[in-house]
Amino acid sequence: ISGSGIASCKTRNVVVQVRCESNELSKSKKLAVGSPIIVVEAPRMIKTAASVPCLVVNSGLVNPGDVGRIVSRKPMDVWAVRLAIGTYLIDGKYFKPLELED
Repeated sequence: ISGSGIASCKTRNVVVQVRCESNELSKSKKLAVGSPIIVVEAPRMIKTAASVPCLVVNSGLVNPGDVGRIVSRKPMDVWAVRLAIGTYLIDGKYFKPLELED
């Protein structure tokens, strides 16, 4: 390719199959409507799950260790979670499934 500025390319039909799996996928498989969860990190902002949502600064409303239940799933790994103080839309990175012992 030196000097001419023209590159010759041969086209090949190549099929590549990629399978990506992460912990997030296995986490979401464990979560379903009614699943108990525990908050592991307090989000800075929280949004109510009302018909007209309200975004507010989390001033101690939701804390690590709070437990709740999944009400519904929203796009982008956001979940409607019913806590003792109400139902909020919380990103999945802020909580994990609560493992209940028999």
